[in-house]
Amino acid sequence: MHPSESLRGSRSNLLSGKRIVLGITGSIAAVECFELARDLIRHGANVQAVMSEEAMNLVTPWAMEFATGNEVIDVIDGRVQHVALLGDVPDKADLLLIAPCTANTMSKIACGIDDTPVTTMATTALGSKVPIIIAPAMHITMFTNPIIQQNLERLRQAGVEFLGPRMEGKKAKIADNAEIVMAVLRRLGKKDLQGKKVLVIGGSSEERIDEMRVISNRGTGEMAVELARAAYLRGATVDLWMGRCSVPLPTFLPTRRFTTVTSLLEMVKDINHEFVLVPAALADYAPEPQPGKIPSGKKKLTLSLKAVPKVLEAIRKKKVKLIAFKAEHGVGDAELVKRAKARLDSIPLEMIVANDLHDVKPGETKVIMLRQNGRRSKACGSKASVANDVLDEALRIE
Repeated sequence: MHPSESLRGSRSNLLSGKRIVLGITGSIAAVECFELARDLIRHGANVQAVMSEEAMNLVTPWAMEFATGNEVIDVIDGRVQHVALLGDVPDKADLLLIAPCTANTMSKIACGIDDTPVTTMATTALGSKVPIIIAPAMHITMFTNPIIQQNLERLRQAGVEFLGPRMEGKKAKIADNAEIVMAVLRRLGKKDLQGKKVLVIGGSSEERIDEMRVISNRGTGEMAVELARAAYLRGATVDLWMGRCSVPLPTFLPTRRFTTVTSLLEMVKDINHEFVLVPAALADYAPEPQPGKIPSGKKKLTLSLKAVPKVLEAIRKKKVKLIAFKAEHGVGDAELVKRAKARLDSIPLEMIVANDLHDVKPGETKVIMLRQNGRRSKACGSKASVANDVLDEALRIE
């Protein structure tokens, strides 16, 4: 067994049975391709590396063969590999991913020039309508060249998807591996949310006591991130609004931050989504903020709290499918359902997802989902799997 096989499917099986042609061109970012190939394999993909002559000056074919377990294609010969892989054949590859892609290669593809193994693969893929994702990497003056931009737009019109680049200083750097892998997962996913706009509001609000202290809730933001990631992978246009959180935020999603409930309410006017999911841990009460810092030497401090406006009620005025979350602790399923249904009916919501904090652990949760039509269902396991269960149920809302 090739060593790469021990990695296959170690993160997920979302790319199981998928064959990806990885085109590598002569950018220094080619050194990232070993791990990129391995990351795709970790999701179950079969990766076939194809290298230009310039790419082989930076990364050896042996290295990429070791990374993928497949012999590298560095020349098109009598085996007509471009047709076998990407031609109009029954078992053609599922995707051509060119990462990194130089200005030279991008322009050649746009002009129909196929004088390297990578450009020949691209010409064939465009002709047979195999999806193509390109991750450009070059000096910023090359990327901003108006001719390069025209070629980029030409390829977009032909259906090519572009990732990045990341603008840092004078460089247009390749998108990071995580973003590329997520884009591949999305492109080859089931797309049942394609064409839909989804907003996820997560994290905890922070209500100011003074200039240093706040009142907040115990929320990590993890469920919100998993919901946003799952919706993205299923083809949705996703926005993530996040308060205080303790988990990394996805770099591939547009994210806005809020602090207080008031600041979040100011953002509500910008909602123009079909689905709004709110797993956020928002304050019910807030103190009257004090100027400066309250002296720390006091033996007793009394805070007066007042109720803050309800964000869900503000969102309800929008024409959206509104899905809220209800957290309790140690109440049992019957009482949990009773309290969740009261919230479901009072706003009213299209759906509510309830859980007992006793059942929540890092990365895992257990929920009960209730809908206005009386339907009730349960889900448990990883937060990633539960996020998909929640989206499955949301799609059933009429």
